[in-house]
Formats: sequence, structure tokens, C-alpha cells
Amino acid sequence: IYLNHEGPLVIKKVGVQLYVASKNILITGGGTGGHLFPALAIGEEIQRRMPEAKIHYVGSLFGLESKVFPIKDVWHTLLPIRGFHRGFSVTSIIRNIILPFRIVKSLIKTNKILKEFKPEVVIGTGGYASAIPLYMVSKKNDSTTIILQEQNSFPGITTRLFANKANKICIAFEEPNHALGDNTVVTGNPVRKGIGDGNKRNGLHEFRFEEENKTIFLFGGSQGSAYLNRMISEVAEKISNGGIQLLWQTGDLEFQKYNHLESKNIRIVPFVNNMADAYAISDLIVCRSGALTLAEITVCGKPSILIPFQFAAGDHQKKNAESLVKHNAAHILDEKTLTPKLLLHNIMNLIHNEDKLEKMGNSSSDLGRPFATNTIVDHILEKS
Repeated sequence: IYLNHEGPLVIKKVGVQLYVASKNILITGGGTGGHLFPALAIGEEIQRRMPEAKIHYVGSLFGLESKVFPIKDVWHTLLPIRGFHRGFSVTSIIRNIILPFRIVKSLIKTNKILKEFKPEVVIGTGGYASAIPLYMVSKKNDSTTIILQEQNSFPGITTRLFANKANKICIAFEEPNHALGDNTVVTGNPVRKGIGDGNKRNGLHEFRFEEENKTIFLFGGSQGSAYLNRMISEVAEKISNGGIQLLWQTGDLEFQKYNHLESKNIRIVPFVNNMADAYAISDLIVCRSGALTLAEITVCGKPSILIPFQFAAGDHQKKNAESLVKHNAAHILDEKTLTPKLLLHNIMNLIHNEDKLEKMGNSSSDLGRPFATNTIVDHILEKS
């Protein structure tokens, strides 16, 4: 094995010629962006280091990946699988009735992929889309390397199910280490390239903000949060009247509902394309506590008020948030007891406390792992 700045490459000598041995790598995960984007980031870094590697992505026909994979122009297969619905609506009942048939079809399709592609490495980033490929590979009892990447402080069901079959589990938080066994390594979560390199001057110009005023950035993920939108709408004017600027991402579905509240100090947008510059202008973040969101705000070294989604599976968003709170990098507010008045009180107390903001920002930066993707791929290539 020859090591250089590009990463480990397997070199074989045949006569007087040298060539790089390629690998067949299957990356499976999706359903939501939290599982999909780490899969893509890992695949892109592997491809950068090993251009000859053949990477095949597997996701769900019903997940976000069905839209993203074609745009990314990656080799992929979509399984006709979707998650179990816990509701009692007619739609949920019907979907659960046909779920066994979807599982059988997905098993058949996955078996065909494994026979034809013959992966040497299988990487699972979680979600229902990854369960079937991981199950079938784990049953083969061959030399296939299995790597899991867990985004949340409370591991998802797929990670828990296949932890004992994995050669390595890359985790983002220290908390699940003991629950998953001894083959875990804390790597952090992959973040978008350049997310911590935003330009404050460009951001202020784009959102028409003044440099001398403090800026709050509120968002609820790429799709927005109806709950956060409702809460901030009750206090946005008071924040603005206090000389504080507010960048408010509503999500596409609710933009028309709230865009009339825009004013001199308030910018309301359905979606922020340039998140790096948005982070750069922000003095305080108000958001949910999804794993990838926390990875980004810590890489950017931003203080935050976190409002975990109370219905997240295993209450993982609250556990994610607590991992920042215990390091004094964030404050946490409980959705069940939160009121607009309490939200305003917490925002105004923090935004006017320069010393507190600086200490929280420094603590946040200490938790950031900007090279998480590289570290994860290091472990993948080490084990494969």
C-alpha cells in the first residue's frame, strides 16, 4: 500500500506496468437528506481518492434520493421500499398492508445487484433504504467489508440492527459509543464543502443587512418548520424593533404565508442557497437539532438556540441538542412548553450578551469536525 496526500492507493505490479486496483463499493442509505447527503459526501471523497473505484448507490424509490441521484448523475438503484407507517389513516393502513410485498420485491432486486456488482465494501448511512442491502450482505458470510455511518447521538434502528455485523461504525457523537460496541470511532458528520468558509461581506450584501447590527438566522431545515415559523412570526416585529436583524428561512410551502412580514430588518426567504454566507453573517442561530444541522453550525463555530422536534424517532433531536448544551455551545428550548414570549426572552437575553455569545461560539467551534468526511473515508479504506 502506497500512502500519499491523496490517500491510500492499492498498487500492483504487472511486468513493467503499474495500475491502481479498483474496488466495487456499494453505498446504501436515504429516505431523508440526513441519510442521503452523508452517503453522497462519502462517495464523492472515495471517488476523489480512487478515481477507478466503481460506486453504486442504493436508495428508495420514495425517498429524496429518487430526485437527487439523477441530478447528481451517479450510478444508482432505487428499491420499491418505504418505511412502516405508525398512523391510523386509510393511507397508512394501505401502505402497511402492501409493505411485505415491497420487501419481497426489494430483496429480489438487491440480490440481483449483489450477484452482478459483487461489492467488496458496503457502506450504510441509515434509513429504511439501507436495511435490506445490509441484511443481505450480512447473511452472505463472505469477506465483504461492512461500514456504518451513524449521524445521530441516539443510533437509528438500522445501525442498531447491524452494529454487530459491521467492521467499523463511524459515529458523530460520543454518546452512542458504548451502546454499539467496541468497533466504533468518533468521526463527526460529513458537511457540505466550504460551509465554514462563508464571506460575511458578501452575505450582508446579498441579504441587504447592516454590518453594525446583530443578526439572527432562523431555519427549520431545507423544507422549513411550520412550528418554528409560527413561533417566530409572533415575535419577529419585536426583534426587528429592537434593532436586531432576522434572516428567516420559511421553506417553500409556507413562504407565501409569512413573506408579508418582511421589513427593513427582516429578510424572509423560502430557501437559502448560499448557506455558507448565511452562517457567516449570523451572530445567533435558532433552529431544530438535526444531526447535519448541528455538524454545520459547529464547523462554523456559531452559538445557537436549539428547539428539538419532539416527535423525532427515539427523541434523537433532543439527545443531539444535549450534546452541545453540555459543552456550553447551545441553549435548548422544549417544544412542549415553549411560548413566543419565552422564545423572545431567550433570544434577546443572548443576542445582547457579547461575552456569552463569544464563549458559546468558541465552544461550538471546538466541537466542529470540518474534516469528518476525510476521516470517515480513511477508516473505510483502512478496513477494506
